[in-house]
Amino acid sequence: MKYILTILIFLVGLKAPSPEQQPAFQSGEWFKFRMSYSGWFKAGEATLKVDEKKLNGKSVYHVVGKGKTTGLANAFFKVRDRYESYFDKETGAPYKFIRKIDEGGHTKDIEIDFNHKEQKAIVNNKKHKEIKTIATEKDVQDMVSMYYYLRNSIDISDLKIGDEIRTNMFFDEENYGFKLKYLGKETIKVDVNGSTVKVKTLKFRPYVMAGRVFKEEESLTLWVSADKNKIPLRIKADLAVGSLRADLEEFKGLKHSFPIVFDN
Repeated sequence: MKYILTILIFLVGLKAPSPEQQPAFQSGEWFKFRMSYSGWFKAGEATLKVDEKKLNGKSVYHVVGKGKTTGLANAFFKVRDRYESYFDKETGAPYKFIRKIDEGGHTKDIEIDFNHKEQKAIVNNKKHKEIKTIATEKDVQDMVSMYYYLRNSIDISDLKIGDEIRTNMFFDEENYGFKLKYLGKETIKVDVNGSTVKVKTLKFRPYVMAGRVFKEEESLTLWVSADKNKIPLRIKADLAVGSLRADLEEFKGLKHSFPIVFDN
């Protein structure tokens, strides 16, 4: 349960955006997810919100992701996570990433500034009062900006079952390669904004590192709405002990209408 928000936003990625494709999101978009452990036990909740802000005089998107345990889970293992990203409104390139977490007393307070021209990340570890400059990969994204940058590029007509997509991400003090496999289409039932509806989705398999947290590298499954919004509707993670599931519970401020499937 300590990975409540990390699992949620480290999940969506496809090829580089097409300039002709309509943006999938806008300022004011907000999601709320309910997290459950082993299919029934409510573990917590997480939110993602998009706003427009000014950073060094430049208009940018500012996304804040929050995650916390609730109820009985909170009594056993208290989690309070906060992630922030400031990224370019046109290119999606991140300028600043903030990670402040408290997971059962394990804390981190990190700020990262990106210099894309020199392909460097300036990492300010506030907890340990250390500043490092680390080389980054080309077209690198942070953990939050990657989701929004690549969400714009999902092209349903171009996807084939078995397609694998790779991207570059920088997290804390390391570069990571992220791989995602397309599994096909599926219609699922979801409970959102107080109603149970059927929604057409795209199903993916994000690859993760097997070990202490995940059973194997294919432990995650992701369902994304097969529309212009491309929003995550359901995420299932098989952990080393039990499983964790995130379901979209509420949303507002979508850029496009949210289509549902009506029974004939």
